[in-house]
Amino acid sequence: MDRLWSPWRYRYVSNAGTEPGCVLCAKHQSGDDRGNLVLFRGAACFVILNLYPYTTGHLMVVPYAHVSTLEDAPGESVAEMMQLTQAASRHLRAVYRPQGLNIGMNIGECAGAGIAGHIHMHVLPRWPGDVNFMTSIAETRVLPEDLDTTYSRLYEAFHS
Repeated sequence: MDRLWSPWRYRYVSNAGTEPGCVLCAKHQSGDDRGNLVLFRGAACFVILNLYPYTTGHLMVVPYAHVSTLEDAPGESVAEMMQLTQAASRHLRAVYRPQGLNIGMNIGECAGAGIAGHIHMHVLPRWPGDVNFMTSIAETRVLPEDLDTTYSRLYEAFHS
């Protein structure tokens, strides 16, 4: 049996579900944008890298309002969420040149939401062959770039 050493995952698996409060609200309220991987702050939403990405460049657009359903989100949050999703798509295409994008929301735990209490839009760049046996059989993802590098590249794109 092959093993991949990923000690960084221990923090995630050992703390999953134990954090007090909402992790997205905590990242929004913190002043440490780089440490929390916050790429951009708008008037009603912010853009953040996914700490446990499916692909390099996997980011999320998150409203400041702590709501669990789209229908409960303020109109200005919904509008800006789509505007920032559009900007994220443009920046991901410019920086990473993906052949496709996955864009969507998982609302509710049974729909796959990892953070069910706070809606957020996922934006993931995709390439042919990025889902291979490692993901489909071994349930393992191989990312060619560390989060610090991804942050630097996308932060520059959002702020230029």
